[in-house]
Amino acid sequence: MGKTSKDKRDIYYRKAKEEGWRARSAFKLLQIDEECQIFEGVSKAVDLCAAPGSWSQVLARKLNENYKKALERESDISPPKIIAVDLQAMAPLEGVIQLQGDITNTNTAKQIIAHFNNTQADLVVCDGAPDVTGLHDMDIFIQSQLLLAALNITTHILKPGGAFVAKIFRAKDMSFLFAQLRLFFPYVYCAKPSSSRNSSIEAFMVCKKYSPPEGYEPHMMNPLLTYEPCDFHKLTGVNRIIVPFVVCGDFNQVDSDTSYPLDHKGEEYKYREPVQLPLAPPYEEVMSLSRNRNFHMADVSVIIENEISAFKREALQECQAEISAEARATRQDQEQDDVSLQEAPIEALQNLYVSDENRDN
Repeated sequence: MGKTSKDKRDIYYRKAKEEGWRARSAFKLLQIDEECQIFEGVSKAVDLCAAPGSWSQVLARKLNENYKKALERESDISPPKIIAVDLQAMAPLEGVIQLQGDITNTNTAKQIIAHFNNTQADLVVCDGAPDVTGLHDMDIFIQSQLLLAALNITTHILKPGGAFVAKIFRAKDMSFLFAQLRLFFPYVYCAKPSSSRNSSIEAFMVCKKYSPPEGYEPHMMNPLLTYEPCDFHKLTGVNRIIVPFVVCGDFNQVDSDTSYPLDHKGEEYKYREPVQLPLAPPYEEVMSLSRNRNFHMADVSVIIENEISAFKREALQECQAEISAEARATRQDQEQDDVSLQEAPIEALQNLYVSDENRDN
């Protein structure tokens, strides 16, 4: 498989490199904004679990565009501020303040508020997801807990009337999670952008008009809330609400599950490297070993044959060494036997001579 194989299979991956986005997920946030207008009136935004930074790129570009349009109408307007938070280090982005911290820590919320000059954000987004295990129930549970952790810190840093967007994994028991969001936001939508593959269970919760319950005080004592199966017969009031499901994008959008030719729409194809490579990927050690062994350039059958030949050579050498050691031991035993045979007649004559002397005496 060559460098262009993924470009053929995933048109959004190709378009992300062409347009300068760090990841294809940038189109998801753009399409959510097209449908839900989440950037209207936003000047302070926070990107949780931001690495590699594609959503931060979208925030920087869109908020700066809004700022330039607002300057044409008014002159006394502050420039936008975007804060990106992640446990991992992230390559710098122009116009984005980066915090390397834990979203379940109160100090992280305090640092965000400090960067906003003791004011709160207009918008909080989170595209974070756990490393999937392949066990869907486990992945869905961990993702829901990550979303609740993001919601928990959002209650500290989001101003009333603000918006919150976060990734979820859709499952049969997600109504419990939706009900929790409805306690803080009167408008909650489940959005599925066109750039999100139909085969993927991911979707995005778009929550608007933040209004916490009366008397609610944000805290970090229990950021990962408990999870229990939902009994629909016991749901009443605010819990008995069906969350609207919105598909972002129309039929003019390209299909994320379709393989398109490289010269799509008659445009001349030119391969482009990814906009920003990971700084310290977990697979870096494996890749370095692969480069040293030259696996990616060699034929797999040749590699297997060479490995088998090397194993045979080692086994043959060990066998030859064992045979040589046995041969040496055999020769040594034969030499000792020969010496013993040569010394036996002499000892017999000596014993006979000694016995004759004893008789004479």
